[in-house]
Amino acid sequence: MSNRVVQEPTLLLLTALADAPRHGYAIMQEVQMISQGRVKMRTGTLYGALDRLLGQGLIDVHEETVVDGRARRTYALTKDGRAVLAEETERLAATAREAVRRLRLGEVTA
Repeated sequence: MSNRVVQEPTLLLLTALADAPRHGYAIMQEVQMISQGRVKMRTGTLYGALDRLLGQGLIDVHEETVVDGRARRTYALTKDGRAVLAEETERLAATAREAVRRLRLGEVTA
């Protein structure tokens, strides 16, 4: 699909949407949980990233409702978004496997 490396915030957002559509606040909570509290997205950062991912066709608006007079969008991964996430997941897994292999080799020679 692409040889472009996905930055961590994008990876976390795509991962947060991999199992179910979510609205903004739920995405922020998922990102924090997935990153084990390491990443806390601010509202402006989140919605800027969501707009970018919408423009790239990696996510779409699954549903839009009005709650207390405000539009509430629920986002979902697109087919392309799933493909990018799968590709990036495999790239990271391959890197991790190689790191583990080299660490083991280093233990033998140390």
